[in-house]
Amino acid sequence: MKNNKFDVVGKRVVPIDVKEKAMGTAEYVTDMKLPGMLYGKILRSPYAHANILSIDTSEAKKIPGVKAVITFEDTPKIPFGTGCGRNDWYILAKDKVRFVGDEVAAVAAIDEETAEKALELIHVEYEELPVVLTPKDAIKKGAPIIHEDCPDNIAYHTEVERGDVDKAFKDADLVVKGTYSTSQAYQAYLEPKAAVAQWDAYGKLTMWLPVQVPMKCRIVYAKALGLDPGRLRVIKPYMGGGFGAKFEYMAHLICAELARHTGKPVKVVNTRREDFIAGNPRVPMEISIELALKKDGRFIGKKVYTLAGNGGRTVYGPPIASTTCYRIDALYDFQNVRSKADLLYTNTAPTGCMRGFGNSQMITTFEQLLDRAAEKLDIDPIEIRLKNAYKDGDVNLHGWELNTCGLAECLEKARNMSDWEKKYGKKRQKGRLKKGIGIASTMHVSGNRAFFKPFDGASSLIRIGEEGQVTLVHGECDMGQGQDTAFAQIACEALGARYEDFSVATVDTQISSLGCGSFSTRGTTLGGQGAIAAAKDAKGKILEAAGEILERPAKELDASNGIIFEKETGKEVLTFAEAAKHYVFEHGGMPVTGVGYWKPPTVVPKNYYGNCSPVYPYGAHIAEVEVDEETGRVDVVNYWAVHDVGRVINPTLLEGQLEGGIVQGIGWALTEDMIYDEKGVLQNDNFLDYRIPGSNDVPRIYTDFVESNDPNGPFGAKGIGEPALNPVAAAVSNAIYDAIGVRFYEIPITPEKILKGLAEKEKNKNSNTAANKNSYLYQRRL
Repeated sequence: MKNNKFDVVGKRVVPIDVKEKAMGTAEYVTDMKLPGMLYGKILRSPYAHANILSIDTSEAKKIPGVKAVITFEDTPKIPFGTGCGRNDWYILAKDKVRFVGDEVAAVAAIDEETAEKALELIHVEYEELPVVLTPKDAIKKGAPIIHEDCPDNIAYHTEVERGDVDKAFKDADLVVKGTYSTSQAYQAYLEPKAAVAQWDAYGKLTMWLPVQVPMKCRIVYAKALGLDPGRLRVIKPYMGGGFGAKFEYMAHLICAELARHTGKPVKVVNTRREDFIAGNPRVPMEISIELALKKDGRFIGKKVYTLAGNGGRTVYGPPIASTTCYRIDALYDFQNVRSKADLLYTNTAPTGCMRGFGNSQMITTFEQLLDRAAEKLDIDPIEIRLKNAYKDGDVNLHGWELNTCGLAECLEKARNMSDWEKKYGKKRQKGRLKKGIGIASTMHVSGNRAFFKPFDGASSLIRIGEEGQVTLVHGECDMGQGQDTAFAQIACEALGARYEDFSVATVDTQISSLGCGSFSTRGTTLGGQGAIAAAKDAKGKILEAAGEILERPAKELDASNGIIFEKETGKEVLTFAEAAKHYVFEHGGMPVTGVGYWKPPTVVPKNYYGNCSPVYPYGAHIAEVEVDEETGRVDVVNYWAVHDVGRVINPTLLEGQLEGGIVQGIGWALTEDMIYDEKGVLQNDNFLDYRIPGSNDVPRIYTDFVESNDPNGPFGAKGIGEPALNPVAAAVSNAIYDAIGVRFYEIPITPEKILKGLAEKEKNKNSNTAANKNSYLYQRRL
């Protein structure tokens, strides 16, 4: 038996959690029922900006079945935050509310109906204040001040410069510029935000949370609650999606406080409306950009100014705004860059992470601008991208080490798959339907040392019982994307066990290894390497046990798919289970354990310089659309996506990630926008009015992969989660231009905007107007 190929890596195995989910036995936080459990509800502000003059809870406390009513005065008065530089959180509002949905008071009762009745009897007197809803308005002189310690409303400012930018623009043969806007979008996960909290008799708190970052939640929540982190345990059960939304969240802390005041376990589950109005949606941005080129299409300089919306308090706006300043500089070689960003407080929902983390906003912007540059230089859009693409081994201007870069191969594959040459620029029309095709490239990180500075590694523990059954314990988070299955495949391959003998433990901060969590497309790469390290340690013990049985050196043996064999001859000599049983019996019943960690070769960047990610995934997307000139409706009919994933761990999971990211991106491109009225009240706080794509909106999707085999990835693998969405809106927008000859500078591109654009095109048929040329942002900052 020669182990010269992968047993499980690269295979379409059955997901490790499929039976529980298919049979309905998988328990989510919303399903949980603990003995004596109470139900919590939160009183949220009806105003976007107001002073709290008084709160009267006396009537609410009289209702039979109400066990606690709390306000700011009943909670630890500790200002805190997520670690992004602004400690502007309190568990409940102190003196002032800053967005509709801000948390004012909370109730715990014997059932939800009783809790709701109690909320109605809490009387709050407010003094309304002027509202500011957009970053553009918030930065203006004289705008309402949202936080008194921030009189200019700028929650965060950053800038970075490399090279001689002024000289680059002076030497340019062409400069293209524009201002592009991206919307505030809701992540639209299936499972609403929720929490269950329980204190024990010794003052230790256990929380069951559907979160992507259990360890980080423990650190932040312990500070907010005045606890030692060792007295807070976070368990992450099954999760119904996250997409960046399920990080630290105020309702979790309110749940903990209700449990502390009642001495009973408490569950808090958001309604869908609560998730919309107070659920930390995507950061809206307005990005002004200039690109300097030579006539052959080479980039020689780039200038960027980003104006971003932080909402009423700071979640992850600062690092998201920073990302727009530098991450795309690993997609193409710009040579000289100057980037600035301002993050503005507004009276809207506090904004946070969503798939792409600022990179999606910048790629949406730049990939549209790049098509304009290609058109002016009469260069094919794919060719101009190839001309400026990085190659294996390059180091970008921020010190990022691009060991492998499959962008060029992705572009070529996408071109061939889509019949690009036969379609692009061909003015295809059938009746009132016009067809177009558009391209966009993407890149991302797989892990980000800059995000959580203490460490960005990963570790795992493997436990093997006497019958050969294997349990993998790790600290990362499967939120429905199949990460546990990928980890099991990776560990199984490195260990040499059978996949069907694997299980993966629930993440529990009391038991699991310390893990950063699921963000920055880091799971497969870093968590996978941690799993390999633990598997290798366990495998050494298994082979030592086999050697004892066979009375020969362990170094002469190897294992694959549950069988131990001779390295030299390939002869099968023992089963994995036989060796495991021997080890357990010879060690007093102690299971075989393997522990291991992986520390990536990254640094904490200084002034944004230094390699922050161990690997960098790349991709190319092509969208084909039909535009109805009478109704303005856009249908994405075909979509091609090719990604450099380093190594395919599981084709089914990769395809699922890509298809989901593409559909999510189509929604962002065409329909999704959180719309506020002049008072700051969200008008589309449900799935009827906030339209995400349905099954009829899903195009024919064609996917393929490039295996660049990155030396820092587990078996060469890179991540896929965020790159899958990043280029979609730009590809769709570029395809719309190819169809109807109208460019759009904000998303979503709704039918109304299509019709307006067509009307303006007709009106200005013979003019050469440039959209956004005199925009406020361009004049003010660039």
